[in-house]
Amino acid sequence: MSDLKLSEIMSMQQELQEKYKGKWTPLSVESGRSCLLWMIEEMGEAIAIIKKRGERAIMNDSEVRQAFVEELVDVMMFYSDALACYGITSNELSEAFIKKHLKNMGRDFLTEHKDYLNDK
Repeated sequence: MSDLKLSEIMSMQQELQEKYKGKWTPLSVESGRSCLLWMIEEMGEAIAIIKKRGERAIMNDSEVRQAFVEELVDVMMFYSDALACYGITSNELSEAFIKKHLKNMGRDFLTEHKDYLNDK
């Protein structure tokens, strides 16, 4: 079983882009918006599986689970393409992720969102 690193995922996407060079729109700042829109469409397909089949099927039916995971992989592929379009490296993203994680660990979401939680 593999546990891919972000840098490996991004490299694999670059390899795919090279294979279809001249056939696919090249990854550039101008195509970043399209990559994000395609990513959102793939999220919608994952959500459709949840709506149509439900969480239990995702957890208990191997075919449904496989389809759901494949849609999430499509999301990651377009996300990786969007990162490439904007020149965001795996190191840059990792550093930002760690920084955001540390910030979130220091937050008190219950207090920050007490008005929202009280409405429930």
